[in-house]
Amino acid sequence: MHPKLYDTVIKCACGAVFETKSTQKEIHVEICSNCHPFFTGKQKFVDSAGRIERFKKKYGDKLEPKEE
Repeated sequence: MHPKLYDTVIKCACGAVFETKSTQKEIHVEICSNCHPFFTGKQKFVDSAGRIERFKKKYGDKLEPKEE
């Protein structure tokens, strides 16, 4: 009743190869921990402070609860 378990080779587009077990014999992925910007330290910093200031400037007091 259980699916067949194979020794699986995971191949990334960057050329990295990993071995694990799965119901598939081979898996192709586009990105892995060897090439993902978060893990390699080449992550771009998003200026969220600027986004918040633009949001507040655009909507201002419209989102503040009105006092009765």
